[in-house]
Amino acid sequence: MGLPVVMEPKVLYEFGPFRVDPEKQVLLREDHPVAISPKVFETLLILVRRSREVVSKEDLMKALWPDAFVEEANLSQNIFLLRKALGDTPEDRRYIVTLPGRGYRFVEQVHAVRQDGDDVVIESRSHAQMVVEQADNAEPSRALPGSLDGKESWKYLLPIGSVVALMVLGMAFFLHRRQPIVLGEKNSVVIADFTNTTGDPVFDGTLRQGLAVQLEQSPVLSLLSEDRIQQALRLMGQPSDARLTPDITRQICERTASAAVLEGSMASMGSQYVLGLRAKNCRTGEVFAEEQAQTARKEDVLNALSQLATKFRTRVGESLTTVEKYDTTLAEATTPSLEALKAYSTGWKFAHAGSEEAAEPFFKRAAEIDPKFAMAYASLGLMYGSNGESALATENTSKAYELRDRASDHEKFFITAYYHGRATGNQEKAQQTCEAWAQVYPRDFVPHGMLSGFIYPSSGKYQRAAEEAEKAIQLAPDNAIGYVNLGYSDVYLDRPAEAQRALRRASERRIEGSFLSLLGYDVAFLKDDKAGMGRQMVLAQGKSGVEDWISDREAFVLADSGHLHEARKMSQRAVNFAQEAGHQERSALFEIRAALREAFVGNAPAAKRSAMAALELAKNREVQYGAAFALALSGDSSEAQTLANDLERNFPEDTSVRFNYVPSVRALLALNHGEPSQAIEVLQTAVPNELGQPRSAINGFFGALYPVYVRGEAYMAARQGAEAVTEFQKILDHRGAVVSDPIGALAHLQLARAYVLSGDQTKAKIAYQDFLTLWKEADPDIPVLQQAKAEYAKLN
Repeated sequence: MGLPVVMEPKVLYEFGPFRVDPEKQVLLREDHPVAISPKVFETLLILVRRSREVVSKEDLMKALWPDAFVEEANLSQNIFLLRKALGDTPEDRRYIVTLPGRGYRFVEQVHAVRQDGDDVVIESRSHAQMVVEQADNAEPSRALPGSLDGKESWKYLLPIGSVVALMVLGMAFFLHRRQPIVLGEKNSVVIADFTNTTGDPVFDGTLRQGLAVQLEQSPVLSLLSEDRIQQALRLMGQPSDARLTPDITRQICERTASAAVLEGSMASMGSQYVLGLRAKNCRTGEVFAEEQAQTARKEDVLNALSQLATKFRTRVGESLTTVEKYDTTLAEATTPSLEALKAYSTGWKFAHAGSEEAAEPFFKRAAEIDPKFAMAYASLGLMYGSNGESALATENTSKAYELRDRASDHEKFFITAYYHGRATGNQEKAQQTCEAWAQVYPRDFVPHGMLSGFIYPSSGKYQRAAEEAEKAIQLAPDNAIGYVNLGYSDVYLDRPAEAQRALRRASERRIEGSFLSLLGYDVAFLKDDKAGMGRQMVLAQGKSGVEDWISDREAFVLADSGHLHEARKMSQRAVNFAQEAGHQERSALFEIRAALREAFVGNAPAAKRSAMAALELAKNREVQYGAAFALALSGDSSEAQTLANDLERNFPEDTSVRFNYVPSVRALLALNHGEPSQAIEVLQTAVPNELGQPRSAINGFFGALYPVYVRGEAYMAARQGAEAVTEFQKILDHRGAVVSDPIGALAHLQLARAYVLSGDQTKAKIAYQDFLTLWKEADPDIPVLQQAKAEYAKLN
């Protein structure tokens, strides 16, 4: 028998109001998560572990980027973001000071807290630092606001809270009437964090989230969105995770021209729980509605909150008809578990702060606690979808759809629309759901976001997508998605200048996000703005969820001018970044894009290797389709046929599978068998949507106009040159729809070949020259380039 394994106690680090959990990679401020990127967290961990020491910039950079050469600007950006998260200001460097020419020092006293609760002050590393620490320890300790001797003081205040609760209690529900205010479309309500004096942290954040879910069921009541709250906090100089105290919430209310603040309270009286809800006019401070409820069991708190929300809706002018129709209890609309709702609300805190990856484990936890929590699965599916994890998104979205009866009507719209848009891929049903959703909830921007983001683009209705994106912006001017969708609608319509305006509008409101970075890169490419592309590359460095996507984009820009060797390196960089971050499906997307690139330029062995490598990483719809297309284009008909059959069998409703993926692959297979007329016939089903963006174009940025490209090849195989010219000219006329996809450059070459076939040598020469000029500095060993040069020489 071996010696028993002794588990080392878990160590956390505490300073000021913050706690650092190295194992979970979480930074908490008074038990509220602070959204920071993994690289910024690593920076913080190094500094707190060496608190009071001077850490040189060189040492920091070696620790953070051990295997890569990065510029000092990356470290400066990390320190800037870290200071912002901690609330450090140029006037008051409480935590991190810069020592010119030497590095950085974390100056706040740090405690290492073992899991058993023992506190151990981190030892100083030098005599000088010991003197500093002893001097600091001799000073009176900094007690946090609302604390006694640096310890939380709620324990000492509980008896006072109980006395207050006894004074206000008189019945289970108490209505304190004031002059009524009717709230409607132009009178938004801002919900403050509940004042929790019970000492039980499970109520923190949870009750505010629950109240929001309840009030969002109202088709007439308007809640101020989390995006606008975040924008207001930025303008106020507050951190993104600032507690929404009554004072801060009142300021937000005034800044956003909202009508009222909702303040909640949670107290205990012996074994009883007392919930309170008060609505104030944020300009006058007048209380115009007040409700209270009491319950004997912790498990009944959510039901009591539901009843308070219902009472409030009737007191502010909502008709009994809509209240009764849209009033699912909180336990039925979300979960009866406070712990599950706590995890769910924490997940959304991260998501609203722009960190979908950090939100994922909390939504997972919520679903583990309550396996019937529909919106936990739906939210997790949304996070996975945003991160390019298509199969995981489909799995969780499908689970949410199975449990949709455990959701409010408002949430059912989201679950159903996303299920059809993501899981089944039936964009027609998704459109019908979103249109009904927008009619019932006219102030909700999300259905317009879905219509503009993937429903209308899938069928090539780009102008309608742009109109829906504008509606989303009007309803949620501080949410990035409206500007992203508007910008890409303009890109697809070949209006890069208009897309640039959408980016400027977002920038003016200080909105950031990974998809805005990608949009900025694509717009710069279409405008031939190399400096603009370079700026996006620099800004993406060290940013999880951006650097890999931008690297993949850079690979295809390099390939667009024929620099295939450099493109391969950049593609591998994107794959590596995604794998290091644990994103298998996303890395598979990057690998499959490389396979398609190799197939289009005639490198069949490389294309097959990349296709099979991608399938080893993931087998979602996009990867299967990309592999099938690349293999068919490279002459491997057997494997391509199997993949196409799997797609057709497993996704019979999917709009992209039915009208883009399968027809394109089957047409290539027909060409491999010498049947061009069969290929042309198969592609007829793709005609209505052929100029659209299939889900692979939205999720993996490939596949747009592939049916057009294959039809052009089929016409050439059938010796119908004029018809082939029409198809390849479509691609050149819609360059914004394909951006940097290989078919954008190769359409010039294929057009030249089509002109030769149709007997127009003059136009053929011009098209050849266009292609050869584009690839004038291309790698000389590319098969398709060698063929093009030989064909052009024959014409001369």
